[in-house]
Amino acid sequence: MDADSLFFSLDAVAGSGNTLSPEQRAALQSSLLVLRRSYKFRRVLFWGKVLGLKQDYFIAQGRGEDELRDRKYLYSLNCIDWFLLPPATDSTVAQVSGAARGQFVGDPSFVYERVESPRMSEDEAAQVKNKVNEETRLSVTVHQIDQDVSVVPRGAFIRNHHGLVHVNRSFAGLSESEAKKLDSFLHLSEAKNPKNPKPRSVLQNGELNPAMDFLDVLSDDVPKGSWSLQFESAGRVCILRSLLWLGLTFYHLPGTPQHGYVYIGDGTKHLDLPFML
Repeated sequence: MDADSLFFSLDAVAGSGNTLSPEQRAALQSSLLVLRRSYKFRRVLFWGKVLGLKQDYFIAQGRGEDELRDRKYLYSLNCIDWFLLPPATDSTVAQVSGAARGQFVGDPSFVYERVESPRMSEDEAAQVKNKVNEETRLSVTVHQIDQDVSVVPRGAFIRNHHGLVHVNRSFAGLSESEAKKLDSFLHLSEAKNPKNPKPRSVLQNGELNPAMDFLDVLSDDVPKGSWSLQFESAGRVCILRSLLWLGLTFYHLPGTPQHGYVYIGDGTKHLDLPFML
């Protein structure tokens, strides 16, 4: 959610219990403005909060010229002092999956360690020790959440002829009927299979706009039923909640350009969801 409309956005998703204290809101409102000037970001968004046993991590996202690819993530423990997160790579994802288990501790320097032994072998020399610190785990978790469940309404972002993704200044919001369909919401992340998109009918292809329909649609997500769509505040606010990453809440006011999402959770993926649907 955009730092310029932080208070309004947090109130819009408060029905999920995802909110911050008045002190945290006040600190974020001032520190995010300083953050944008210090790093020369075009926009700064409050991404969310990852809960830890000792302390919580507050996450901010800075965007540059390209809204899709030019991103940086920062974290804070007090909503005032911000530290840059290292980029998530294939190697760090493998390290985290091999070593990190359980809840976040709340200490960026904490080291997770896990010893793996090859099957049918009790030789200590054959054991493999996987180590990763919590800062790296936090970076990978934030990256995975954004890849899996970041949400925007259709038409909120456009891609120009240079391939850069920008905010659509002429976006006036979805209609109320459009906001009731998952087809009207897209993932603000790289398309998972851009060369082989899901086959569509001739009528559906005729309605596509290459400048807007370059992102994956929520209705194509697997498993089916991983999103909860509701209208709250007397039907004025459209709310989407992810059942795959519990704590991710998206809001949109139909008929207005107001939209955003926030994640407030423990940073664990709900892997049992396919067996519960």
